[in-house]
Amino acid sequence: MMEPSQPAWHKENLQTRLPHLRIRQKMMKVMRTWFEDQGFDEVETPCLQVSPCVEVHMRAFKTILEPMKWGQKGQERWLHTSPEFAMKKLLVGGMEKIFQFAHVFRNGETTERHQPEFTLLEWYRAHASYEQLMNDCAALLRCAGACGHSMTVQWQGVECVLDAPLERITVAEAFDRYCGIDLLSVLPEETESFAAKAKEKGFRVADDDRWEDIFFRLMLDYIEPNLGKGRPTVLCEYPLSQAILSRPKAADGRVAERFELYVSGLELANGFGELTDAGLQRARFEADMDLRQQLYGERFPIDGDFLKALETGMPASSGIAMGVDRLAMLITGAQHISDVLWLPVI
Repeated sequence: MMEPSQPAWHKENLQTRLPHLRIRQKMMKVMRTWFEDQGFDEVETPCLQVSPCVEVHMRAFKTILEPMKWGQKGQERWLHTSPEFAMKKLLVGGMEKIFQFAHVFRNGETTERHQPEFTLLEWYRAHASYEQLMNDCAALLRCAGACGHSMTVQWQGVECVLDAPLERITVAEAFDRYCGIDLLSVLPEETESFAAKAKEKGFRVADDDRWEDIFFRLMLDYIEPNLGKGRPTVLCEYPLSQAILSRPKAADGRVAERFELYVSGLELANGFGELTDAGLQRARFEADMDLRQQLYGERFPIDGDFLKALETGMPASSGIAMGVDRLAMLITGAQHISDVLWLPVI
């Protein structure tokens, strides 16, 4: 998108975006009503956290809380990249069905579908499978579609009917269908075998590629563009190494209870059957922060209060985060995320 001739707050610019913004507000109102009708409690959790996340590649914003007395050292805090840790603490405290429209912050690229500050719709169900979240997604897509111009949406030329039955495909099936590679044969992370299979199929592989480098390149270039064509797609059963906060699938410990929702090739949501084992969760956190240190020379702190909550006992639960701005783009026909924001980050 070309840079606008006027700032986002300028009357002409704002009036151009106003129809999209009103549809966005209507969509959020309808979705909020849906959750209330399902017996959910709407919650609000702090944006400032001890740890922003534990993702290896995600960047975050850090701030310092000024000390109460001169001479004391200020406390380091982070703007959250998701309200996940805080909301799970509420599950431990006895909440069973909760949702939140949360402003979240990720320090990185600004593109047609990314902003450093954006809105996530995040919700959790105690005592529910992650398949229930898939049903929730289907219902929310119908709610959103009813607020837009049509149930048929488009992103970069790819059409999708929001109220069509969800397609469900595993990550292994997607690699077989779109790349001709048996992914399960290179799990756990057998880099040499994976590289050989990718080269055999004609895909580019660098000499210093790690297993996940190959995985993400094939995902981004060859698989994601094919998801959500005609109808929404649920891509599920990610390799266990790509699901730090989700539990292993009981029937196959090589994969996890994780899925992503795609519409018109655009990722909209990321859901988990939640890991509740505090010891295993700590080990995963530490391993990922070791890798972050190796790759980027830094690590995020680990939220000890979150691990203590898990030790206290979190019920078997499922949770998911959905990108509100991206969904608004789809139902309004906007081609840039700034077109569905009252004011973008500048």
